Amino acid sequence: MIYTTLPHTDIEVSKICLGTMTWGKQNTEAEGFEQMDYAVEQGINFFDTAELYPIPAHPDRYAHTEIIIGNWFKKTGKREKIVLASKIAGRGDFAKFIRSTGFSRDSIIEAVEGSLKRLQTEYIDLYQLHWPERNTNYFGQRGYNHNLIDYWEDNIHQVLETLRDLIKAGKIRQVGLSNESPWGTMRFLEESKVHKSLPRMITIQNPYSLLNRLFEVGLSEISIREQIGLLAYSPLGFGVLSGKYLGGKKPPKARLTLFTNYNRYSSEQTMLATQQYHELAQNNGLTLAQMALAFVNSRPFLTSNIIGATSMEQLKENIGSIDLELSKEVLKGIEQIHKGNPDPAP
Repeated sequence: MIYTTLPHTDIEVSKICLGTMTWGKQNTEAEGFEQMDYAVEQGINFFDTAELYPIPAHPDRYAHTEIIIGNWFKKTGKREKIVLASKIAGRGDFAKFIRSTGFSRDSIIEAVEGSLKRLQTEYIDLYQLHWPERNTNYFGQRGYNHNLIDYWEDNIHQVLETLRDLIKAGKIRQVGLSNESPWGTMRFLEESKVHKSLPRMITIQNPYSLLNRLFEVGLSEISIREQIGLLAYSPLGFGVLSGKYLGGKKPPKARLTLFTNYNRYSSEQTMLATQQYHELAQNNGLTLAQMALAFVNSRPFLTSNIIGATSMEQLKENIGSIDLELSKEVLKGIEQIHKGNPDPAP
């Protein structure tokens, strides 16, 4: 395993992070335990979860993923060996059953306390804002369209104050963003620069893959210059970059077969690009999944690559990507495909 550090800290994390959003829906608790056991054996020490998981979110399964992780901690006694990340859900129609009060002080405290109880731990190493409260482009929106009727008033200072108090109380150690834009990222960073007592956002968890490289447009420069590390999620585009959906296939139990409304990575342009990447991988003796993951692993702004799997076979292949270094020829081929069909799945 290769290790990095969370920016501005001495917290060492594996460059492959174990994603957990299928546990409690597509995966049972026993399967989640098996994944965690294997991941730790392979040197992974970084787990990412959220109060929203499992996905698709549903009141009957609210925060069940955190419960599974907490039960694993209790069974194994390995909490201190894991760098644990979780998230508070923001405003959104699909999260109304959790709360509708956004990132108010009471909401953040309630969310942290709930996660601590379910995770059976006294602290969370990295606590993230799952998506912005304000109207902006995230979750598949390519561009920003301003809404003149926007309920949001800038509360970033107050959010950071609450997070600071939770850090002082020892309930969280560090803070990060997720699904955030360049404006929002800089707004948080500047607030903590001006007010030295406020905590600094150290990571940003956004989608990044061969099918969605929008992070490179503005956030990659911010990431490098400001040292706010990318935690890349959906590096295989909901499994599309495994190649299993090519040719119109719909494998049983596969994510996009079960949940047809998850169409972010299902467009004609996406499948065209996937076919081209698949051929490039085959021509170079690689699997598409490992080439796709190795590409993400190679990016200079990456802190950790969040992989997710519903089977042990997938998990083993995904973790194995850490040992693969892409040749100059493969990287050149990737750029040629990208230029002809850039970011088909924003």
